[in-house]
Amino acid sequence: MNDMPGNQFADSAPVTPSQEAELHYAHDEDCARQPIGVVLEIAGSGSAIALDLQRLNECAENSDPSIALAGQVGSQIKIKTADGWLLASVRNQRQDRRGDGNSIVANIDFMGEGMEEKLTGKIHSFRRGVTRYPLPGAMVYPATTEDLRQIYASDGRSAIQIGTVYPTSDIRAGMYIDAMLGKHFALLGSTGTGKSTSAALILHRICQAAPQGHILMIDPHGEYSAAFRNTGQIFDVSNLQMPYWLMNFEEHCEVLLKSTGNDLQNDKDILAKCLLAARSKNRLAEQMGKITVDSPIPYLLSDLTNMVQDEMGKLDKATNTAPYMRIKTKIEELKADPRYQFMFSGMLVGDTMGEFISKIFRMPSSGRPISIIDVSGVPSDITSTVVAVLSRLVFDFAIWGRNEKTSPILLVCEEAHRYVPNERNADGNSVGRVLSRIAKEGRKYGISLGLITQRPSDLAEGVLSQCGTIISMRLNNDRDQAFVKAAMPEGARGFLDSIPALRNRECIVCGEGVSIPIRVSFDNLEESKRPASEDPSFVDLWNSGGGEEEMVHRTVQRWRAQGS
Repeated sequence: MNDMPGNQFADSAPVTPSQEAELHYAHDEDCARQPIGVVLEIAGSGSAIALDLQRLNECAENSDPSIALAGQVGSQIKIKTADGWLLASVRNQRQDRRGDGNSIVANIDFMGEGMEEKLTGKIHSFRRGVTRYPLPGAMVYPATTEDLRQIYASDGRSAIQIGTVYPTSDIRAGMYIDAMLGKHFALLGSTGTGKSTSAALILHRICQAAPQGHILMIDPHGEYSAAFRNTGQIFDVSNLQMPYWLMNFEEHCEVLLKSTGNDLQNDKDILAKCLLAARSKNRLAEQMGKITVDSPIPYLLSDLTNMVQDEMGKLDKATNTAPYMRIKTKIEELKADPRYQFMFSGMLVGDTMGEFISKIFRMPSSGRPISIIDVSGVPSDITSTVVAVLSRLVFDFAIWGRNEKTSPILLVCEEAHRYVPNERNADGNSVGRVLSRIAKEGRKYGISLGLITQRPSDLAEGVLSQCGTIISMRLNNDRDQAFVKAAMPEGARGFLDSIPALRNRECIVCGEGVSIPIRVSFDNLEESKRPASEDPSFVDLWNSGGGEEEMVHRTVQRWRAQGS
């Protein structure tokens, strides 16, 4: 008798791969149709459910990764309603101490709802928000990969694909370009999480989708030149040639005046009078009739120095000449220092404003829709002013061109916390005011702002809240995590709690750019499109030697030359 089962098994036909797949599918379908829990209580944005531990263990062995993670923190579950399904994200879990130890209580956040196909029970016509809540006692089911495919499917708007939806291996994660850029976006993540590569990936995808675009990126570390050498225009101190006269009066003060207190106000009054006089000498000013100290009219630095000298000559013996000497000396320093030649060269006095704007804003783009402004070689004392001038040019161009059919411009700012700091770190530079104004008003004029930072808690309070789409990679700092949670929508809480546990090159995306919050594994980027931001290997570099003396000599030569 004992031999019969074995003989029967031996005589039966072997199971083919297709039959095995069908058996797996049938098992997955059966598991998905069985409830895993029940709704305990209902609240506006989230609720509490009880989960059966035995059912969760059964699901964990399922071949469908979405079913296998059912009920776990950050996973999706679905709840039956009268006419369809509600989708929710699991925020946390705890053991139900009142039961026999076989039950888990979890808090969930509602994400949206979809209709049910009567024949198959599948979800369709998914949309964000909830119109009809379930009643306590409603059954909870695992969400399958097919359910997620329907939920994360594009609704037809222009989208870029950036990776795959966690925990699946084949559902593509897309972001809607118009919604993402129309209301600004922020990419956040601690150092070493793959933030720079992810930023390059997103910008490459935007460039592919819109090859006639106009993107301006401020790159403080020179990382992105390697990533966009073939698809963008790279500008640094060697070829930027930014005319000094494009600065407005406030920016002139930041560069030329270093005094404080009463002396600063006195210096400002002198500079305003002399700068207006220097601008007025240009033929453009004569044609325009009336100009202000902020008007972008070319002038000679020697004219400004002469004006200061003339004003000083009109003083009587008792009046202090120190303010005039301070301004004159600073102008002479800037003209003589080779590090400032990219901006304060005597060759930059021609009226090149139109050409400069066309070059920087990629108008026309000529197949290279992105400008990388590498400010790593700019002297640190005027870096903020250079970024302020570029950002203000974007804003002013959009304002004065609003009667034209101008194209929108995307301004991307890496290390954004350096330029838009919070009140505690504020240094009074004009760049913070310009970028804050773009964040608040830019979308009215067709300007999109992209902020990239590793320290979101050091950003100005109101700026992150103006970003309609937030892409958050792993954040290790508690203050940063709390700051991001406060800026994100209520329904994304379950996802936000997983921010400290994200792997490298994984992120949570929520806001206008996606239908519902999603956890995404970023695509791999080809070697030629990656930024130069790889961490050095200490072991490899310290195990290879040779050529150190020559390397030190070359470095000292460049150090002394200071860019000249």
